[in-house]
Amino acid sequence: MSAPIVTRRQVRKSRADAPYSRLRFFRVVILLAFVALVARLFVLQVLSHDFYVTLAFNQHNIFAELYPERGTIYLQDPHSATNLFPAAINKNLNLVYAVPQDIDDPVGVAEQVAKILELDVAEVERKLSLADDPYEPLKRRVPDEICDQLRALDLPGIGYIAEPYRFYPEANYLSHVIGFVGVNETGGQIGQYGIEGYWNQDLAGEPGSLEAERDPLGRWIGAANRSLIPAKDGAAVVLTIDRAIQYVACEKLKQAVISHRATGGAVVIMNPSTGAILAMCGLPDFDPNNFSRVDDIAAFNNPAIFTAYEPGSIFKPITMAAAIDAGKVEPNTLYEDTGEVVIGPYVIRNSDGLAHGWQSMTQVLEKSLNTGTIFTVTELGPDLFRKYVQEFNFGQRTGIELDTESTGNTSSLEKNGDIWSATASYGQGITVTPLQMVTAFSAIANGGKLMKPYVVERVVDPTGHETINEPEVIRQVISKRAATLLGGMLVRVVESGHGKRAGVPGYWTAGKTGTAQIAKQYQTGYEEDAFIGSFIGFAPVDDPAFVMLVKIDRPQDVLWAESSAAPLFGEISDFLLNYMEIPPNRAK
Repeated sequence: MSAPIVTRRQVRKSRADAPYSRLRFFRVVILLAFVALVARLFVLQVLSHDFYVTLAFNQHNIFAELYPERGTIYLQDPHSATNLFPAAINKNLNLVYAVPQDIDDPVGVAEQVAKILELDVAEVERKLSLADDPYEPLKRRVPDEICDQLRALDLPGIGYIAEPYRFYPEANYLSHVIGFVGVNETGGQIGQYGIEGYWNQDLAGEPGSLEAERDPLGRWIGAANRSLIPAKDGAAVVLTIDRAIQYVACEKLKQAVISHRATGGAVVIMNPSTGAILAMCGLPDFDPNNFSRVDDIAAFNNPAIFTAYEPGSIFKPITMAAAIDAGKVEPNTLYEDTGEVVIGPYVIRNSDGLAHGWQSMTQVLEKSLNTGTIFTVTELGPDLFRKYVQEFNFGQRTGIELDTESTGNTSSLEKNGDIWSATASYGQGITVTPLQMVTAFSAIANGGKLMKPYVVERVVDPTGHETINEPEVIRQVISKRAATLLGGMLVRVVESGHGKRAGVPGYWTAGKTGTAQIAKQYQTGYEEDAFIGSFIGFAPVDDPAFVMLVKIDRPQDVLWAESSAAPLFGEISDFLLNYMEIPPNRAK
């Protein structure tokens, strides 16, 4: 096929049309650019309006963090529609801010704003006089009614942003368990102590970020590209704490501390078969809504997990459990009580100063005989005794999901000499926390199985996904036989020994009193006329629903725990058995 013939006329015509083609091309380009500009303006002024309003709040930073909502903390509440009760929530107050570049009379506006917000006039005037400044915060946590007073003045350049803050409906009753939300060095929120501290990362969520370009003067370029990463809200944390049990336990502890003119106390209640904490109270406490008002920051420390003390005679069942499990003694094993035991230069006597003659191991617990537990630990031997103390998890943290847990101190058992295991056998020369004691006693109540204590039932992320805390067996610390025998021996303490006032009519209760001396700080020896009264036990003995420790620090009106801690244990137990709808298992 031959090539097409192009004439001179056609060539001249195509050359003549070329300028018009280029013109049309430029027209199309200009039209497209105009359309793009209009579209961009539409995006900026309409679709992204809220974005740039937010951007105006702080134009000094390349990255403006977008803060997530902190997760709620819930209690168990079987009597509510959802079976839950919010113990830590977010409530909105207001941040009052200024846009100085919109204020023509900074002096006059400052006088009015400072008066209503109760701020220093000179400082407010200084902020409002920054003519090129698009944003200056004036005051946070301003109630709506105060903002309404400012709005009524219709002041130019004054704005308001709703800001969440942490609110605790139960106030003091949960302060040590919950903790509080404070402010870190950069001015952001951070959880401290308790659940708020331990679970801060989960509760806080993940802040978002806003990135955009700036001009040479540091100002945001509104039409430039931007990158917005939205914040992720915090997870909800559901506790094992029962709201009703917590209230009753804390209220009765408070009444007992006042009644005995004590300096403080603690209550811990655990489900022995799971390790779930049902209640945890401590005094002195604080109001997490006003945590900055405390006189001594030591009040923030949870006495149930932080304050280690020499437990005294409530430790004797641990010694007895070890000896029975190791086959060294039986409940009816006898020894001759001469009233004292001499170990080198040391003379150890019974608390009543008496010699009781031939006594069984059951009577050792009933009468709380120091010489009897020394006999027991001698049969057991210091090395085996130390092994059982470690197996019961003393001297180490339990791992509960709360901030500021301490380990206690059992290092004296590493020293040479029989005196250390002798004194430790009746709870002297070692220190434990109330939670450690409850955890160890739960093994006795739970057929010898030591459970890990936990206070968080589940964590729910913003998508609804749940992470559930399952009960965890740490180890079989003693045999089921040893646990059963010891439970029966501890019933005798309540029926015939020093624990009579801890009992509840209609139920078999197992437990032990302890009146412990208080070691001097930074010195050897013990304080004069200063004691801590404790009672620890469980009920009903054949199928325990709870293990509980109560502790009264430095009671002024009574000496022995049978008159301070034991009655408190009995009162709370009476409520628990009725609240849990456990039928009586014996004649009243």
